[in-house]
Amino acid sequence: MQRRQFLKNSVLLSAAGLVGPAVASQTVVHNSAPLAAPVMRRRFVLSQTYKLAPPQGSSGVVKLWIPLPVDTAFQQMTGLSFSGNYQQAYITTNNTYGAKTLFATWPKSEGDLLLQLDLEIETADWEPLKQDTLKNWQAPEQIVYPLAVKPYLLPTTHTPVDGLVRETAQKITAGETDPLKKARLIYEWVSSHMERDNDVIGCGTGDVATILQSGKLSGKCTDISSVFVALARASGIPARELFGIRLGKANKLERYSKSAFGKADSAGVSDVSGGQHCRAEFYLAGYGWLPCDPADVTKMRLAEKKAHQDPDVQAVNAYLFGNWEMNWVGFNYGRDFELYPATEQGAVNNFGYPYAEVDGDPLNFYDPKVFTYHYVSTEQR
Repeated sequence: MQRRQFLKNSVLLSAAGLVGPAVASQTVVHNSAPLAAPVMRRRFVLSQTYKLAPPQGSSGVVKLWIPLPVDTAFQQMTGLSFSGNYQQAYITTNNTYGAKTLFATWPKSEGDLLLQLDLEIETADWEPLKQDTLKNWQAPEQIVYPLAVKPYLLPTTHTPVDGLVRETAQKITAGETDPLKKARLIYEWVSSHMERDNDVIGCGTGDVATILQSGKLSGKCTDISSVFVALARASGIPARELFGIRLGKANKLERYSKSAFGKADSAGVSDVSGGQHCRAEFYLAGYGWLPCDPADVTKMRLAEKKAHQDPDVQAVNAYLFGNWEMNWVGFNYGRDFELYPATEQGAVNNFGYPYAEVDGDPLNFYDPKVFTYHYVSTEQR
């Protein structure tokens, strides 16, 4: 049965799990953080093709959960369309983190299981430190966090904030009380002490306690971002991961590496099937959220075979504290939570990749060829 739904230039609203049609192309306030008006916006179409391949001999109901972009001041999903031979498909944010999800299901695993999803996305570089938007900020004498921010001080299964994590955070911050300076100390420690390990599957699991206990300070973007997040939370600074995917060429950071930060051909087309990338944010009381990306410092360092003190590495390191180049889109902040509808496997570690189950058994979402899915991003010029 062929179905097609088209949602464009409408607003996605959610309250207690109630979801409206889709999203608007407009600048919205990112949790009250001041942001200068973007000078230039980039536009991408992210086309996702799914032709699920259940393991031989499997049978039963097939369910698919696909992460969709969150709307912020630095990115908006301006259009969405999907089609396929599914029995049912709909958008929901009915989960603890409000992570936007396209859920689809097929009654049987036999035959073709097809879904095509096209996302229209607008981004603007998020550069609060570069734009000097903190010049009139000062640390409050008494810090009060909004209710929506407080959960990002709490531990999760993969990001504890006690024991070795707290001990490590205390050594790094060494009695510093200014939250911005503490965040900078943690960022500098993570970006300089951790190493990217290309042998890690996917983006890594972000199991902070295991990383610190092992003494092997390495991994991929989720591992590195999660260490920053856990150390920040242990220092009393709200922090969170934002799981997403690269969309194309880096215009600003390309001068330091042709491959580390994203790429595309001369027509602006990029195969991003394996382009998932996790970034981090931290919150300053009296200001709002700020971006950082220590993981991409380690990726550039490895790609270019340079030491951390190399001038190019230091330039990237300085930029990626308080700034993001937005040839990337973020999906959600979810960590150790239940998707909706509920999966048979229970809580997911994070939701940066599509997730599918065949009769309750998950497919390997780390391998696009096995899953199977194909992502192509095209920049609109």
